Amino acid sequence: MKPARILLADDHILFREGLAGIINAQADLQVIGEANDGLEALVKAQELKPDLILMDVQMPGMDGIEAVRQIKQALPEISIVMLTVRGDDEMLFEALKNGAQGYLLKEIRAQALLEMLRSALQGEAAVSPHLAGRVLAEFRRISVGAAPDKEDEGSLTEREYQVLLQAANGSTDKEIAAELNISLNTVKTHIRNILSKLHVSTRREAARVAKAKGIL
Repeated sequence: MKPARILLADDHILFREGLAGIINAQADLQVIGEANDGLEALVKAQELKPDLILMDVQMPGMDGIEAVRQIKQALPEISIVMLTVRGDDEMLFEALKNGAQGYLLKEIRAQALLEMLRSALQGEAAVSPHLAGRVLAEFRRISVGAAPDKEDEGSLTEREYQVLLQAANGSTDKEIAAELNISLNTVKTHIRNILSKLHVSTRREAARVAKAKGIL
């Protein structure tokens, strides 16, 4: 039986080398490529067609969240498991919404990581235990009752509110990224979500609608 083919995407070379060593020591797993950022992960995913991508959330240029979205659009059959140093709820839900199969903290032990990767390859969710509790809590929250109220459809996350506030003040995407210490692609993702939630097509309209609703 051929080993599962894995692509690693992380901007820290030493960490990648450590992961590759752990994974390649397994008879049923094999690292076939490495990427420094989300864009390179997208290109190599299209070239190598891995079974699974193990990808960092925060990377320069195209971050992991945007990379997941684009890779899953182009290659929906690939399983993607995210790695992160902190359990940020917003990033967790955004990654899962964009098609990630799992979301793991970098503090995870090697044996647990390997078990999670094997689970993801079998089509199961691979989420760190205490993050799984947050996912269940969110699922219960949105599952209570029938369809959401109209007023709730335009609700923004805390980060989306921060991005919209900056945009309403005339800041560019680059300036927002620097101010909030997030990547440019993450800002663009938030802007898209804001426009969708508020049912508008421009930032100016978003700011006007948000002010009319009392959001800003």
